[in-house]
Amino acid sequence: MKVLALNSSPRVGADSKTEWMLDHLLQGMADAGAAVEAVVLKDRKIKLCRGCFTCWTKTPGTCILKDDMTSELLPKWMAADLVVYASPLYHYTFNAQMKAFIERTLPILEPFLEEGADNRTDHSLRSDPPAAVVLSVAGFPEIAVFDQLSAYARFLFRETLRAEIYRPAAESIAGEYMADKRDAVAAAVRRAGAELIENGGISDDTMQCITQPLGEDKTVFHTLGNLFWKTCIQEKVTPKEFQEKEMTPRPDSLETYMLIMQLGFNPGAARELAAVMQFTFSGSVTGQCYLSIENGAITAAEGLHPSPQLTIAAPFDIWMDIITGKADGQEMFMQQRYRVEGDFNLLMKLGEIFGR
Repeated sequence: MKVLALNSSPRVGADSKTEWMLDHLLQGMADAGAAVEAVVLKDRKIKLCRGCFTCWTKTPGTCILKDDMTSELLPKWMAADLVVYASPLYHYTFNAQMKAFIERTLPILEPFLEEGADNRTDHSLRSDPPAAVVLSVAGFPEIAVFDQLSAYARFLFRETLRAEIYRPAAESIAGEYMADKRDAVAAAVRRAGAELIENGGISDDTMQCITQPLGEDKTVFHTLGNLFWKTCIQEKVTPKEFQEKEMTPRPDSLETYMLIMQLGFNPGAARELAAVMQFTFSGSVTGQCYLSIENGAITAAEGLHPSPQLTIAAPFDIWMDIITGKADGQEMFMQQRYRVEGDFNLLMKLGEIFGR
């Protein structure tokens, strides 16, 4: 089976969740024996359709535009048994690069009108189009965010549509604390590729694994997302620069501080540790909270603990500078910018216990 994969993401590498999903899908297809070719559309010259209908009258079946679409991509598309349309979700549908490709497949149609399925008027076909698979990713957590794209894909591809593969919360799945879920989704996408080649479709179990919830409460999801964007705005960085600089979202309250510390917790470094760390903040945010670590797990709560092993009293902004890497903890301590009571060995291990 010949598979042509069209990747319309403007991003590349680890920055592209579309590419990440597509790579795993194609690996599964190749493992099942398919001949796979991937095309990155942003690297190809595809002019916009002029709507001149020359391909219907003067040069039937051939576009008048001279570019990669006419010379290479349309022939490959027509020769493929299966085409994967992989696009990030832009304004709830395909992005412009993918839409431009789809619109340039007009030469496969003839101008003549006929009655199609459900009494709809259709154009007749010069040749049968390849089977289709639609793949898309989105940042929003709900699978319903793909409803408009799904409706468009089902109307456009109709009986040739073999599968729709959608992954919500795609940006979150890249987080280090999502490694287990990310591996499970990746394995399911590879399995989906194999099933498409071997069975012509994707099983319900595989699809459920691909779209599985990531375990985050929606309120937590919103809180983390907003904290991330606030940090990007405050530091004047793009999301890509945020990742490249290995930055940490900057907490702005007791609640977000406790959330970030739990997400940054490294169970492996605290497997044999049993301790309570008390924090008392002053300045822009005032209050107390504590982190309890036992048996490689962490919990957080507001208030004062009766018997903490370590107590840290600090201006909130100073401590946030330390945990986000903008200030050196030891240097701040030597300058008496915060106070410590209790187990100093535990203080020195904070960098191991809590990662990015």
